[in-house]
Amino acid sequence: MKQQSGESKCVQVTSHGHVALVEFDRPPHNHITVQLARDLADAFADIDAQPQLRCSVLASAGKSFCAGADFTAPTSESSLGQEGVVALYEQAVRLFAVRKPMVAAIQGAAIGAGLGLALVADFRVAAPEARFSANFVKLGFHPGFGITHTLPRVIGVQRATLMCLTGRRIKPEEALSYGLVDQVAAVGGLRAAALQLAAEIADNAPLAVQATRATLRAELAAQVQAQTAKEFIPQAALRQTADFAEGVRAVQERRPGKFIGA
Repeated sequence: MKQQSGESKCVQVTSHGHVALVEFDRPPHNHITVQLARDLADAFADIDAQPQLRCSVLASAGKSFCAGADFTAPTSESSLGQEGVVALYEQAVRLFAVRKPMVAAIQGAAIGAGLGLALVADFRVAAPEARFSANFVKLGFHPGFGITHTLPRVIGVQRATLMCLTGRRIKPEEALSYGLVDQVAAVGGLRAAALQLAAEIADNAPLAVQATRATLRAELAAQVQAQTAKEFIPQAALRQTADFAEGVRAVQERRPGKFIGA
């Protein structure tokens, strides 16, 4: 099976036995937009509807897995303002509502909303070059994409708080000790390692796997929906601050922000 999804034509799905490989390619850094999130959600909804596909691998082309939200595209959460945030989070909830297991192959930066996207998956296989960061405070912004719920769920409140308040970049070895990463594989063998893990899951009885996963994830999609509504409130307020404008400039100019607390 091969397909491209949505107007952006940047999502491709191929089948590998009972495993679907979902790859997105939005150069240069795979920044996420509302359209890309919608295309991915559509692709996974299609996989859910195909009984022969039992597990998925989420991957991206290029050096970055996903370097965060796109602050320049017309369908980005920034340029659409509050409307864009709501639209992006609607698609995030759809991604967390996917019924079949998912493995993410992280070859490079998973930053901000890109970290949120990586947390959609049940498992993360990372290359040594991967980096993980909840860098929102470096933008003068509040975490989003449900990260304030999904990150502590995976690595615990204390480590999630450390990541969110420092905005530091975590390397795969440390991420492995956190439980944020489940396996480290050389970048040349990353896809193969992720596909192998997905195939191991897909070898089992599919209805039993899906039922077990549903129990383990409980009401995760609903919890993400509730959490994004909470995250939206401080995000809307912080968007109006001088620190947010400075944070966006600082990231674009690749320099530390000069924040004034206003």
